[in-house]
Amino acid sequence: MQQIYRIFWIWGMLLPSFSVFAAQAELGSVSYSASNQVVFNLPGAVRHKAFVLKSPSRLVVDFIDAKISQSIAQPPADHPLFGFARSAARNTGDLRVVVELKSDADAKVAVIGKSLQIDLAAKAAQQEPLAAKSEKIVAAVAALEKTNAAVKKQEAAVKPVAVKTVTKAKGRNIVVAIDAGHGGKDVGAQGANGTQEKDVVFAIAKNLEGLVNSQPGMKAVMIRDGDYFVKLNERRRIARTAKADLFVSIHADAFSDSQAHGASVYTLANKGASSAGAGWLADSENAVDGAAGAGEDRDETLASVLMDLSSKAAKEASQNIGNKVLRSVKSVGHLHRSAVQKAGFVVLKSPEIPSILVETAFISNPEEERRLKTHAYQHKMASAVFSGIVGHFKQYAPADTMMAQLNRSTKSKAVQLAALDKDDSMPAAKPKTEQKPVLAAREVDANPTQVASNTANQHVINRGETLSGIAQQYGISMRALRLANAMNDGNVRIGQVLQIPRDS
Repeated sequence: MQQIYRIFWIWGMLLPSFSVFAAQAELGSVSYSASNQVVFNLPGAVRHKAFVLKSPSRLVVDFIDAKISQSIAQPPADHPLFGFARSAARNTGDLRVVVELKSDADAKVAVIGKSLQIDLAAKAAQQEPLAAKSEKIVAAVAALEKTNAAVKKQEAAVKPVAVKTVTKAKGRNIVVAIDAGHGGKDVGAQGANGTQEKDVVFAIAKNLEGLVNSQPGMKAVMIRDGDYFVKLNERRRIARTAKADLFVSIHADAFSDSQAHGASVYTLANKGASSAGAGWLADSENAVDGAAGAGEDRDETLASVLMDLSSKAAKEASQNIGNKVLRSVKSVGHLHRSAVQKAGFVVLKSPEIPSILVETAFISNPEEERRLKTHAYQHKMASAVFSGIVGHFKQYAPADTMMAQLNRSTKSKAVQLAALDKDDSMPAAKPKTEQKPVLAAREVDANPTQVASNTANQHVINRGETLSGIAQQYGISMRALRLANAMNDGNVRIGQVLQIPRDS
């Protein structure tokens, strides 16, 4: 009997040691300094290996028997060396962290206390051999002389076209309000393995924020920038206060059938829903605030008269953005619905702001729950949503924005280059018809003037003209005209320059 007790005593002493060896080390925060240093906070001694790779340039750090529970912090967007950072599990129990670099670099690794410090020194670009440089310079000079000859030939044959040159794009940023669903006490749906909707959609929303802010002419506003609860109507108020041009709500779907899978995109339906599932989902999301929230929304809807021009324009833009986002999201994985769905989501009911809701995947599906937790899928989904948003605004940027000016400048250059190519290809012996100068909008006085191009026209509003009359003049719908100029109503003013879309 005494021998049995001794055996149990030995096992009791060994068990804590086994648990220590079995537990994975959990990494703490990751920070980046302006001096090109990355610092990993460690819980203790963690075996690791750090190295740099080329083509593309990146820093790779492998941690043995380790994990990280939160999303890895990102470097500042304007950092001179560090780009996007990501992490992923490997070899079942290890962790790999990859930081993209904007140039090749050498790494120096040091462990100081409980911190792993990696200092990187960017390498200067390798200089070309002198002979190769000389050949390039000679080729460039020859090409320049050829171009100058072609331009002189063109100037001799055709009178110059008076165009307005934009030296520097001006105008306001397009504001995108990004709403990470749920938060705080409202965890949203939960997967079979305990994944909470509020966490994964916030990670996707933060990825989307970074992409929007990196796009010239666009700015992101986070409806919630942490793990806290925001009422549905308050989310809309934040977007209106920020004067948002678009409201994007990010969610993860759930259903009693764990086989349900795929992504969906929704816009607002004031009455009914496009399907029973869409109606059920809207009721589920709207129930967060209780009956008080629904009543407040009903009053606002009646006050805005629902069918006014502002609401119609926002709905049309929402549908256009929804279609583009849906097509883009399809590249990430399966679609639950192949068309944009409509339902009465309270969070989408801001009549003046185009709004969409993206269900990124089914968290109730075990496989999609696993993907939702990975940084790779979160970034892919955010990139797909961003691609659809940019696609819309490259076509329908509000007229007073920097992106609208950049779009017009790009189109103008393309038209001029196309005209040069066409004229150069004409036979020299054939006389060319004299081309009349086209006046820029600011040179117009009494009569409306059209500035022609292969892709779009401009029309300057003259006294007594109406939006419906202009639409009829160009053979397009008022809907297309309002969308092309981001107009909330049908009011126009003398001297206003309208973009005339090629197609309705």
